[in-house]
Amino acid sequence: MSKIKVNTIAPRSGSTVTLGESGDTIALGACAAQTGFGRTGTVDWCATAKTSPLTAVSGKGYFINTCGGAVTVTLPSSPTAGDIVSIKDYKGTAGTNNITIGRGGSKIAGGCTACGLINTNNAFVTLVYVDGTQGWLPTDDSNSEISGSLIYITATGGTIATVCTNYKTHTFTSTGTFTVCTAGVGPIEATDVSYTVVGGGGGGGWCTGGGGGAGGFREAKVSGDPYTASPLASASGITVSATSYPITIGAGGAGDGGPGACGGATGSASVFSSVTSAGGGGAGSRGPAPNAGKTGGSGGGSANSSAVNAAGNTPPTSPPQGQPGGGGDPGPANYTGGGGGATAAGENGPSASGGGDGGAGATTSITGSPVARGGGGGGGNGYPSLPAGAGGAGGGGTGAGPSGGQSAGTANTGGGGGGGSHPSYPTVPGAAGGSGTVIIRYKFQ
Repeated sequence: MSKIKVNTIAPRSGSTVTLGESGDTIALGACAAQTGFGRTGTVDWCATAKTSPLTAVSGKGYFINTCGGAVTVTLPSSPTAGDIVSIKDYKGTAGTNNITIGRGGSKIAGGCTACGLINTNNAFVTLVYVDGTQGWLPTDDSNSEISGSLIYITATGGTIATVCTNYKTHTFTSTGTFTVCTAGVGPIEATDVSYTVVGGGGGGGWCTGGGGGAGGFREAKVSGDPYTASPLASASGITVSATSYPITIGAGGAGDGGPGACGGATGSASVFSSVTSAGGGGAGSRGPAPNAGKTGGSGGGSANSSAVNAAGNTPPTSPPQGQPGGGGDPGPANYTGGGGGATAAGENGPSASGGGDGGAGATTSITGSPVARGGGGGGGNGYPSLPAGAGGAGGGGTGAGPSGGQSAGTANTGGGGGGGSHPSYPTVPGAAGGSGTVIIRYKFQ
């Protein structure tokens, strides 16, 4: 007759209580909770897949079945350091029906208000609660699916808009701060930002003066982002971390009001992170030196007494941030150069037989629709029968004609200011350049 073995709890021996006998295995039922045994860095997996929202328990792993729709798993609401939760896509459907990871009131990877997201098929993640600063941190790092676009960037600052369904833009028209609350975890489309940075435009010249150069135009587009970038866009954005990024918006340069004929003022630079777009070069003015346009993001146009083509892309960047300004006529003709633009040089006054047109800017759809920025200012003239220069597409101001009409560069485009009119007419000052802008774009879901 065989002996029937009975599981036992041995009597207390001092502070020790023994469960079972030597060689026995003590098993907990599926998803049963245990306390007081401490954690070993792993979880006990619940064998039954979950198909509806649930609140996770520390020490447990959950298979989540999203065949019937998205499922939210909310993390414990009052975690302590060392708490651990694992989540696994049960049937490879998280790419279609996502698994949202609710914060439960705590941060995820240092984020301010963002929940986590698993939207890659067959992905899984293990989260360990560290402290109030970082909250729950993902600890698995064996393949890219673990991050699985789990966490997207969240940020504040500027004017925020949702574009192209899954993207946000932050547009800065004045100096401010771009604060990243949550750094992305996953592939570059979750961790990097696209940007357009435009410097302030240069001011127009006085008294048959040249047009101001456009502010430098710099752009980068993250791989996979669906918008149409400008031809100046580089192929890689900026990887951002959970910190604050000061944003500087360059002011447009003042137009030369004369009669000292010092030339239009160069615009100020715009800055985001490691990216600086130089201000546009101020235009040359008629009269005492300097008559030539100034160098800058794009070069300023020269006055009628100078044939110099002021250099753009100063300081140099690759791709170039701007183009040269147009030259004037050093002889008796009243021909002035247009300011350089982001993609085209300013027109030489002699070619225009009057005021040269400003160079064209660059067009990008970073905000969801195509917008041109960085146009050069038109050269002024005002002499009878000689035309004034048109502003370059992208905010460049128009040069003066016989009745004046010079206009400033458009605000927040970095457009150059238009040149002033001939001294025989009453309106001779150059117009101011337009201020710059910074636009940041990233995927948020």
